[in-house]
Amino acid sequence: MNAIKTPTASLHGLRLQDADAFYECLLDAHRGLSREESEALNARLVLLLANQVADTAVLKACIEAARQTPGSSQTG
Repeated sequence: MNAIKTPTASLHGLRLQDADAFYECLLDAHRGLSREESEALNARLVLLLANQVADTAVLKACIEAARQTPGSSQTG
């Protein structure tokens, strides 16, 4: 199977070059914010990243993957 042809296939495996640095940056961005401010930052960040991805099929696959929690039997 070719991962390029299947949007969900690209969701498997780490593609982020420096995940630790990204996570630290994300934590820093939330530092000192109230819960409401943090939620608003997350909403803006999701929209900005979605614009960068720019592929509806990939975005839908990401949403479905994000809805799945380890040990959950939740289905779309």
